[in-house]
Amino acid sequence: MSFSFISPAEPQSNRKLAYLILALALYVGVLLLPTPAGLSASGQVALGLLVLVIVLWISECVSPANSAIILVGMAVLGLMGKPLREGGPPLSSTGALNAMLTGFSSTAVLLVAAALFLAVALKLTGLDRRVALLVMSKVGISASRLILGAMLVGFVLALFIPSATARVGAVIPIMVGIITALGLPVSSSLGATLMIVTASACSIFNMGIKTGAAQNLISLNFMQQAFGHTITWGGWFVTALPFTIGMCVVLYLAAMFILRPEVPAKEEAERRLAEELASLGPVTPAEMRLMFVAALLLVLWSTEGVLHPLDTTTTTQLGIALLLMPRFGVMHWAQAEKLVPWGTVILFAAGISLGTLMSTTGAAAWLAQVTLGQLGLAALPVFLVVGALSLFSIVLHLGFASATGLASTLIPIMIAFAQTLPYGKETAFGIVLIQSMVVSFGFILPTNAPQNMLCYGTGAFTINQFAKVGVVVTVAGLALIVLLSATLWPLMGVL
Repeated sequence: MSFSFISPAEPQSNRKLAYLILALALYVGVLLLPTPAGLSASGQVALGLLVLVIVLWISECVSPANSAIILVGMAVLGLMGKPLREGGPPLSSTGALNAMLTGFSSTAVLLVAAALFLAVALKLTGLDRRVALLVMSKVGISASRLILGAMLVGFVLALFIPSATARVGAVIPIMVGIITALGLPVSSSLGATLMIVTASACSIFNMGIKTGAAQNLISLNFMQQAFGHTITWGGWFVTALPFTIGMCVVLYLAAMFILRPEVPAKEEAERRLAEELASLGPVTPAEMRLMFVAALLLVLWSTEGVLHPLDTTTTTQLGIALLLMPRFGVMHWAQAEKLVPWGTVILFAAGISLGTLMSTTGAAAWLAQVTLGQLGLAALPVFLVVGALSLFSIVLHLGFASATGLASTLIPIMIAFAQTLPYGKETAFGIVLIQSMVVSFGFILPTNAPQNMLCYGTGAFTINQFAKVGVVVTVAGLALIVLLSATLWPLMGVL
């Protein structure tokens, strides 16, 4: 008698293979369709690539870096023999490859890579953990104070760490420690509240800080290409500030009244936090140097275009150069390269290449016209246009696990559509700027953002609990966007 065993990984592997085959089949299917009126042959290839990566990103059947490699390879095969622009020469394989490598030379990619090195420096020195513990130990132990403390930690770390996953990964052990120190299970009302607030606040600060998330930088890269200018770190911060404050208030109220966290006696938690903070020892020279560089970067970012002519990418590169210098630095290349998520950098660059291809071939303009152009938005006031586009983005995000992937897909289409509206170039820029923030709306499902999944993996909350808070935050956030688009943002010159 013989027995056959099926590995638990096999069904998962078969599912991923099926999605990969589906993605490739849809890509080929789009290429085999008759070319629609108003769309070039290379534009049809760009749309096929869009369908390909949407399936890859939603299904997560391959890793981010693998999806980027598949994207580039399929693009070269599809573009060969077709002109990139109407009337241009047919592309060779080299020309097609060059067209898909444009994103790898973008300054935005350099900024993302540099910011990830900064995150590594924080992790290697332990400064991220020290900051989180210090904040939580100072705010006090009560439901209200712990929620505010979780938000404050998220804000401080978002100033310097562009990876939502890295930020939340540093905070989760501290939150779990607080919950267990109070004698509560992680799945208690307080545990659910702190984990949901940690994940949702991360998404809010992704929108509030230019360097807080890679999707902001990919959006701004497309906007720079389309409009010929971008927005400074300080300009983004000031523009997003009223929205960020409003969203924090909404999240606080939703967490307090929907989840109703309960906190028992606080003495044990305070003792536990003090012990953990003491275990870190005194601030090390490396941490002091890192704090100096971080403060310097914050000053340079916030005064960009006011006190100096250096852009965000340049100043960040200078900061990383300091952190890698002998004696003064806090790390060396061999340490950092092992901890930087290079797959994220590759995906980011490939996403820029796809967005640039869609814009260059006219595919983004064609797609915007046959979708958003049919809604009759051009006749509406600007604030209603912003509201309608934001709703479109929020609904689309329900199927995406990566805001970076959503930005690569959606922002070129938004730019093409905004340029057709009768409002002027600066208003169009403002419309797209707001949509680049809305891309980070990942509040409803745990699968809408990596930080959500990290917190969900602790078992602290159910999908139903997360969705209850998320729906309230999302609806209130959409209403707040419409309100600001009708009142404050036009006064600030955004719209």
